Amino acid sequence: MSEPLLAGLRVVEFSAFVAAPSAGLTLAQLGAEVIRVDPIGGNIDHTRAPLNAQGASLYWANLNRGKRSVEIDVRSAAGRALLRRLILGGEPPVFLTNLGVDGELGFESLAAEHPGLIMVQLAGSPDGGNAVDYTVNCAAGFPLVTGDGAAPVNQVLPAWDVAAGKLLALAVLAAERHWRRSGRGQHVKLALSDVAMAAAADLAYLADVQVNGTERRADGNRLYGAWGDSFRCADGRWVMAVAITDKQWTALLRATGMADKLPPAAAALGLALDTQVARYEASALISAALQPWFAARTLAQVQAAFTDRALLWGPYRSFAQMLAEDPRASEANPMFRTVTHPGVGRFLTAASPLDFGAVPRLPPGVAPRLGADTHAVLAQHLGLGSDELRALTAAGTIGPSTDGSPA
Repeated sequence: MSEPLLAGLRVVEFSAFVAAPSAGLTLAQLGAEVIRVDPIGGNIDHTRAPLNAQGASLYWANLNRGKRSVEIDVRSAAGRALLRRLILGGEPPVFLTNLGVDGELGFESLAAEHPGLIMVQLAGSPDGGNAVDYTVNCAAGFPLVTGDGAAPVNQVLPAWDVAAGKLLALAVLAAERHWRRSGRGQHVKLALSDVAMAAAADLAYLADVQVNGTERRADGNRLYGAWGDSFRCADGRWVMAVAITDKQWTALLRATGMADKLPPAAAALGLALDTQVARYEASALISAALQPWFAARTLAQVQAAFTDRALLWGPYRSFAQMLAEDPRASEANPMFRTVTHPGVGRFLTAASPLDFGAVPRLPPGVAPRLGADTHAVLAQHLGLGSDELRALTAAGTIGPSTDGSPA
């Protein structure tokens, strides 16, 4: 059987919140050994909502699936020395963090002992200042073009954290490849605000201002640059319909019975509907013409009418409706398995969304209990014996063993 893609790669993760933990999760899903280190009792995100009835964080559990969990008192000199040894024991050493580490845990000190060190670090801003997704997002323009424009609308999805997590994982792999070719490590820095600003630039929001002198307008649920809009059905459910290509546009007109009605009506107003931009500019007219068709039909009737594979559409669903209705959010999708996570619960759990042709997808990892692997990891990677582990536990330098190893 083929080895996991990242077998042999060891990553020490010292992190909190979303971006860095999701980077570690991404790497663990591909077979890396990811050791998450937390202060004794857990970091600031260990009890973050949502919680189960016993107070365990579903949030923390999901972002740390498949990792090994270690508790170390990093405020103590002995604890920092242990973490330092753990980081530098890999080949190459890989240290992933979004925390403000310095001194003996800073890059200069660590790299002085092992020049092959790869340290991937997330900050809020390029100058090292603090920021979170919400404080980055508000400054990046997007809330002012979300919704109807009456007031800024924050996105619920922490998009910049999620994107940053993938970039951090990519940084680990790129730096590891560089190490393989050169033998040299490096300090890779990423600013959360740069992730958002780069997206605004890459998607031409900034160029539109500088080249055309125009600001993107808030347009509700409408698609920008082509036609797309949301509609309420007769049973109160909502759908999103999109037509970007000519083929999709023709399929939409045919399915709604508007092929002989809408283009002539637009032509009478001097509007052509033969290009993406033209349909975008006529969005209000198109949506107003289609609205009665959707309003007269239930979601099931819309689905029955929209059988042409050229059609782009989808129903709006709550998370509960996803689980109840969408086979993509079930074990019918090979990405998912229902997994029991000790102390947390049994729920649908995702493996990596990546499906490689040459290597089987690893099953979803189980969420560790906080500190469950402390003694096993320190014994395996630092060679500490039972007496040493007991002494460190008694001194409060490391957390107690919860994995069955000697305490």
